Parts: sequence; C-alpha cells; structure tokens
Amino acid sequence: MNIPISTIKREENMPSLFTKIINGEIPCHKIYEDDQCLAFLDIRPIKEGHTLVIPKKEIDYIFDLEDPDLANLMLCAKKIASAIKQTIECDRIGIMVAGLEVPHTHVHLIPIKSVSDLNFSLAENADNENLAQTAQKIRNNFS
Repeated sequence: MNIPISTIKREENMPSLFTKIINGEIPCHKIYEDDQCLAFLDIRPIKEGHTLVIPKKEIDYIFDLEDPDLANLMLCAKKIASAIKQTIECDRIGIMVAGLEVPHTHVHLIPIKSVSDLNFSLAENADNENLAQTAQKIRNNFS
C-alpha cells in the first residue's frame, strides 16, 4: 500500500525523509552528490528522468535558505538539468518548486515537451530496475 508522503506526520525534531536519504538510511537512485547537495530520481516520476535536487541542510522552505545555499542549489540543478537533457528526449527541462510534500527544500527537474507535462497528476510509481537504468544513463552524461 502506498501512502502519500504528504500524509506522513513527523515529530518536530525527527529528520525529514530527505535527510534520511542523505544519511543513507533510505536508498535512492542517486544522480549527483557534492558537499552541499544531492540529486536523485523521484520514485513517482511525472516523466522518465524526473529528478529531485535537495540541499544537504534540512531547511523546509526554499526562501529560508541562505543566499549562497540557494545559489548553490540552483547551480547544482543547472548542472543536473544539462545531464538529464542529454539523456532523455525532451525540448527542455522544466523546474518546479512546490515545497509542500516533504518538509525539506527540493527542486523538481522534469524533462518536458510542453507545459502540460508539468502535471503531478501524471506521476506514477516507477519500477526500481528502470530507475536504476535511468540514473546510470544520466550519470554517464555529466560533463
């Protein structure tokens, strides 16, 4: 049974789902990692290659990030978007920040052909093997 992330309650001092991923407590299909950010495939992608980019600091709201951290997150997203675009057929990489599903800042990078592709109602559970293959293809396209 899949429980939407938004319905999961957490204690105030408990780490977010994404912090658990950063700490290696929950597995992910990692695309990129450096000292300040982590990028991994969304397990309920809108489109193949749908990637989440997160800061390693657990800050709930994107505009509460310090300016250098916000700048680094966007520069990281730019680098990852380039690799995704080289890997997945699309016109561009759409970017979305909803900020409600998980109390940890995150940016969605989604390969799109039109604005209608940025629709979370299109999200479906992804097969683990397909996610692993897609992650490897994207990692191969970092320049």
